[in-house]
Order: sequence, then structure tokens, then C-alpha cells
Amino acid sequence: MAPEAQAPDEGPGPGGPRRPGPAEEPPGWLAQVPYFLVLATMSAGIVVVAAAYFKRGPAIIAGALLLAAAFRFLLPPERIGMLAVRSRWVDIVTVTTLAVLLIVLAWVAPQLSA
Repeated sequence: MAPEAQAPDEGPGPGGPRRPGPAEEPPGWLAQVPYFLVLATMSAGIVVVAAAYFKRGPAIIAGALLLAAAFRFLLPPERIGMLAVRSRWVDIVTVTTLAVLLIVLAWVAPQLSA
């Protein structure tokens, strides 16, 4: 007996792998969550700088930039959202360089005395 061929639009039998349908895909706004996490962290750093903590603020902003570099390195292109500006490696090198420079700035900045 010859095995029966399945129609192209039919999936495999019960228990077999399934392709996700349109209803199972995550919403498009979910790709922007890494961007908003980085934006929120950077905003917190700016608020700390505005509160006259010139050593902690740049360190928090540098942490936000390192978070952006980690997201850019780890997430696939369809899940990175607005953090993808240039090619992956240019983005990672640029953001990491800026983070290191801000860490150096936070380290050498004089502490303001009240």
C-alpha cells in the first residue's frame, strides 16, 4: 500500500509540528519594548543628572547604552525595533564606545560639594 499524500494546505497529523498562524504571531509593538526599556533607563539617568548627581547620572546613561548594545547583539533583527539604526556591528561598536566614554566621564568628573 502506498502512503497517502497530504494536501499542501493541510498540516501534519496530530502531534506533529505546526506552523504558527497569523493569530499566534506576537503583536508588532512588542518589537519596540527593548527600545522603550533603554529609553526609560536613559531618562532616569538624565533625571539623576538634573538632580545634580554628576557622577551617578552618566553611569546610569552608560548602563542604558550597554543595555542597548546587549539587546542589539542578542535579539534578532525582527525583534529589535527602533534600536536598529545601522548594521548590527556598527550599532554595537558605536553604542559600546559611547558607554565607555560616559563611564570614563563619570569616573573623572569632580564631585560637587554642597
